[in-house]
Amino acid sequence: MDGILNINKPSGQTSFSVVALVRRLFGERHVGHAGTLDPEASGILPVCLGQGTRIVEFLLGWNKVYRAEIFLGITTDTYDATGKVVRQANSFQISQQQFETALGTFCGLISQTPPMYSALKHHGRKLYELARAGIVVNRESRQVKVYRLKLIDFNPPLVTIEIECGRGTYIRSLAHDLGELIGCGAHLKNLLRSRYGPFDIANAVSPTQLEDAFNYNNWQEMVYPMDIALSHWTPVVVSDQQEWVLRNGGPLILENVPNGIGAEDQCRAYNRDGCFLAVLRFNPVSEQWQPKKVFVQPAGSKQNASDS
Repeated sequence: MDGILNINKPSGQTSFSVVALVRRLFGERHVGHAGTLDPEASGILPVCLGQGTRIVEFLLGWNKVYRAEIFLGITTDTYDATGKVVRQANSFQISQQQFETALGTFCGLISQTPPMYSALKHHGRKLYELARAGIVVNRESRQVKVYRLKLIDFNPPLVTIEIECGRGTYIRSLAHDLGELIGCGAHLKNLLRSRYGPFDIANAVSPTQLEDAFNYNNWQEMVYPMDIALSHWTPVVVSDQQEWVLRNGGPLILENVPNGIGAEDQCRAYNRDGCFLAVLRFNPVSEQWQPKKVFVQPAGSKQNASDS
C-alpha cells in the first residue's frame, strides 16, 4: 500500500503512537509521518505508507496553518501549558492594539531560538533530555518564515491567533517570544494544525475513524495518492522509451518542458498509462532532467496525470 493518510491527531497522543496504529492496521512496515506534533497539540498529521515514505522530504516543505491559544501573563520553562511556571505578571493592562502591534513584528522572515524542550539534538542528545536533567545549553537561532498572522480572539489573559508558516517554525517559541516582547510573558495553551499543504482539517480522519473504516472495509477512500505531496509541481508525461531510461537511472531531455519549472527545478513524471513514475530534477550543467526518485508501480495501478 502506497499513499498518504490525512490524520487528525487528538491531543494527548504522540505522533509515534499514530504511526504505530497505522502500521498495525495496514500491516505495512514502511510507515512514517511528516511534521511532528507535540503530544498536547492536535490536528493534521500526514502519515505516509509504503513508497509514500520516500516523499516525506517534499511534504516537509509545504506551508502549515495553525490556530494557537496563547495565555498571557504566565511564562513556563517548556513554553507551553505542560511546563513549570517560571514567571507571572499582570496581563490585563495589555490593550488589543498593543498586542496586534507586537504580533505584526513576527510576520515575515524572523529569527527564532528553538526551545530547550524540543527533539533537536546537542552533541547526540535530545534537548528535552538535557532539559529534564536540569542542563541548559546554548541553541543557535535560525531563520524561519511566517507568511501570515491573524488575531482571531482577544480576551486577556487568553488570546487566539492563526499562523501560516514555513518549515521549522516553533509555535511555542513564537508564543514565548511574543510574551517577552509585550512584557508580561506568555505560553502556548492549545495548538491545532488546521492545514498542511494540500491537506485540510475538514477532510482529516481521527484514529478512531480509521479503525472503524477498517472494521467496515472502506478504508481505501481515506488513502491519498502519494503524488498529492507534489501537486504544486508541473506534471510531464514520458514515452515508453523515456520510461525505460528513467527506470534505469538515466537522464532525459524533455522537449516542450521549460527549464526551471516547479519548485527547485523539479517536476513529476508519469508514463503513458498515467502512473506516477518519478521525481525529476533539472541539471543546468548537462541541461537534462535527472531522476531523483523512481517509484515502482503495482500491477494494474493507474492515475490520470492531468487530474493530479
